[in-house]
Parts: sequence; structure tokens; C-alpha cells
Amino acid sequence: MNNSEPILKISELKVYFDTDDGVVKSVDGVDLEMMKGTTLALVGESGCGKSVTCMSILGLNPSPPARIGGGEIFYKGRNLLECSEREMEGIRGNDISMIFQEPMTSLNPVFTVGDQIREAIMLHQKKTSVDAMKLTVEILKKVGIPSPEIRINEYPHQMSGGMKQRIMIAMALSCNPEILIADEPTTALDVTIQAQILELMKSLQHDFGMSILLVTHDLGVVADIASHVAIMYASKIAEYGPVDDIYNNPRHPYTLGLFTSIPVAGERKEKLYVIPGNVPNPLAFPEGCKFWPRCLFAEEICKLHEPLMESISQGHTVACHFKDRIDKHAWKEKTKTESFFI
Repeated sequence: MNNSEPILKISELKVYFDTDDGVVKSVDGVDLEMMKGTTLALVGESGCGKSVTCMSILGLNPSPPARIGGGEIFYKGRNLLECSEREMEGIRGNDISMIFQEPMTSLNPVFTVGDQIREAIMLHQKKTSVDAMKLTVEILKKVGIPSPEIRINEYPHQMSGGMKQRIMIAMALSCNPEILIADEPTTALDVTIQAQILELMKSLQHDFGMSILLVTHDLGVVADIASHVAIMYASKIAEYGPVDDIYNNPRHPYTLGLFTSIPVAGERKEKLYVIPGNVPNPLAFPEGCKFWPRCLFAEEICKLHEPLMESISQGHTVACHFKDRIDKHAWKEKTKTESFFI
């Protein structure tokens, strides 16, 4: 693979869920790409399709009710959506690994953590049980587990939340994957442990040279760890680009709303902005731009036509009809009244 080509490229991905109430279009035309050795953060409100997108990469969405409605997912030039289940079994955990949201429910309570990590090593690297256990101890040392020779014989319930998350990371890294998908890896942890886990991920990325796809709600985490960020809303990407561009020059009303709704360190701000309205029902998305019912800049064209992703600078794309006139200054003028704040 040419180093100038993305290691992961998602084109027009559509993932639908057939339910008794109708078709839920969880992902409806997502485009993403990630270069080798970089970190891409996928950000958005709950239910916008972030986790479904990640699960689709590894073919883990339950079918039925899930089905691929269209699109392509290329890993090193190979379309994963055309791979057989047997081929995907060779890719999962070996080339592409995933850290799931809840380590408490992702670890098997009836097996020791050592056995669970050793199983992945034996499956993908064809090691003997003895050699696999030696590698297990080594990887536990790398993720900061104290006394790994003892911990390998312990069960998940004997460990704290932070320790379980480190075990999940160790399991994901056990076969030295090229891509690590981290689906909100610090959600259930306290702030101190969150910082440790993020530092650990950055350190391991440097050591292993892997690419990271990070799903998170925390824009502070994005600024700290990611090189690129994709803002997702209601099954689609609203804005995508380098972190510095997105933070310094956000151009989508949803992105501006997200940034305004978080407290800023060092600033005394008694009130925070609230994006008006609610996340739309995926069974009945609005026509046109999906964000228009909550957008302060919406006009008639927004209700009739869905905007296309268009470039505003090198690598920075936005899906908004008025991307050329919406910026931080326009946003500040629009939100002068206190009716938008709590």
C-alpha cells in the first residue's frame, strides 16, 4: 500500500435496521478516511450512528435486523464488505481491533483475563499456549498492569473499572493491529483514570505505529489526542477536517453549537449554550438538511434540499448550504440573546 493512500476509507456507507416500526437509517451515506499512524475522532450526540459505523468496519452489526444498504469500506485497498465471514475472522482482532464501550460487559466473567487475552494470540498468531501466555504477560506490562504474572490468573470481577479497561486495551493490542477502533473507551471511568487511559493510548500508538479511530463525546479529548475529527449528526458527517481547522474555524452550525455548549477552562461562564430542539427520530428524519429544525441559520432551501459535503480548505469539508457565511463571528451575532443559554 502506498503511504500516501488512506489505510481506511469509507465511501457512501449505508447501514439500515429493519424493525417492526419501519426502516431505521442509522448510517446513511458516510464518507471517512484515515491515514496510517494518525488518530481520527468521530464525534456526535448519542444515536447519530457513530458506533454503528465502527461496528460495520468489522462486520459486527447483528444481521438481521441490520443490513448494508450500500457503500464500501476499504482497508488497505480491500473492500471489507465483500469479504466472507471466514476472511473477516482473520481480520478482526488481528489487523483491526476494537475496544468496546463497557469493559464490564465485554469481558467474559467465567474466564481469567489471562485466558481471554491468550485465546486471541493463539487464534491469530498460531502460538503455543506457553508462548501465548508469555506474550500476555508482556502486553499487560505495556498497558501498565501491576504484577501481571499474578493478574493473569484473576477474573474480571476482581479488578477495578480502570484495570478492566486496560485489560480490554491489552486484548485489542495483543496481535499488534494496524487499526485500533476505540468506542468511547473512557466513558465509564473517572477523570483521573480517563487521563491515564488516553496517555496510554497515545504512548502505545507511538510504540506500535497504529492508526486509531476514536469515538467520543468529549471535545477536550479530541483536541488532546486526534489529528482529524469528523462531526456526525443524524446518520451523516456534517463536518470533517484537521483538528486545528475544525477548532479554529468551525463552519457548520452543529459544530459551532457543540463548541459553545461546553465550558472553557479559565473562563467564568455562568450560562452555557443549548442546541434547541431534540435529536430527530431515525424513523422519520426531516426532509432536506437533517439539522434544519434545530439550526439558527435555516432557510427554505435547507428544508427542501440536503446539502452536499464540499471543501472550504485543504482537507476541511462541510455539508451546509451557507458554509461561506457561517463562522464564529456570525454565530456570536446570532446567539447574542440569552434565550439560547441555560
